[in-house]
Amino acid sequence: KARRLIEESMSAVDIVYELIDARIPFSSQNPDISSILSNKPSILIMTKSSLADPAVTERWTEKFISEGRNVIALDIVTGEGMSRVKTETRRVLAEKLRRNAERGMAGKRISAMILGVPNVGKSSLMNKLSGTKKASVENRPGVTRGKQWVSVSDWLDLLDMPGILWGKFGDRTVGENLAMTGAIKDDVLDCCEIAAVLCGRLRRDYPELLRERYKLSEIPEDATDGELLELIGRKRGFLVRGGDVDYERAADMLLDEFRGCKIGRISLERP
Repeated sequence: KARRLIEESMSAVDIVYELIDARIPFSSQNPDISSILSNKPSILIMTKSSLADPAVTERWTEKFISEGRNVIALDIVTGEGMSRVKTETRRVLAEKLRRNAERGMAGKRISAMILGVPNVGKSSLMNKLSGTKKASVENRPGVTRGKQWVSVSDWLDLLDMPGILWGKFGDRTVGENLAMTGAIKDDVLDCCEIAAVLCGRLRRDYPELLRERYKLSEIPEDATDGELLELIGRKRGFLVRGGDVDYERAADMLLDEFRGCKIGRISLERP
């Protein structure tokens, strides 16, 4: 239903803003979107850049530019880089704006569609650009249920669409990444399993951040990902009667702290 809504609305816009999560630039690109876009001008916007490893984000930016994509990285929380959206829009649509001026339509408004997976920051981007809270924003997927138009300046209108995930993940890692960053609702997940996978990723790529945040003198090399989650839960004192670790509480805490950048700036994917 969401895909049909997007396809039906595509002719009404001049440009598409495709939002991806800077922590998982590959996994958060919906493969269906490229086929929907066709030849429509677009800008790839990496959101949540303040949560991602800046060095890795720079490498992703270089990769997308080398592929001929129009790309910018910004932070929807602080607003850093937000001005680049309008600047880049004018650059990408320079020829269209020139033709409008030649036809005496210099004041004709530009319309842009915002697309992306759930919880990638579509409504937050809209609110930052408009300077108001016109769109519903919550830190959970599935808040935007239908399309909504918002005027964000004297020349730009935005069409916010519901976030869409594709029918089947071809790669298990993609599904794990979307789950860890909050694009999939937690209540349909095994959060203990997802948190254990996150432990393994952090041990591999950001061991110092993991040790520092959870006060681990060392990370046992032979410990499984689940045992590492148990160790973190025990360090935090998440125990139940008998001294066993409350795995669900430990898992919820780890995912919350990762998503809230309390562990540090972390990227789960590299180009």
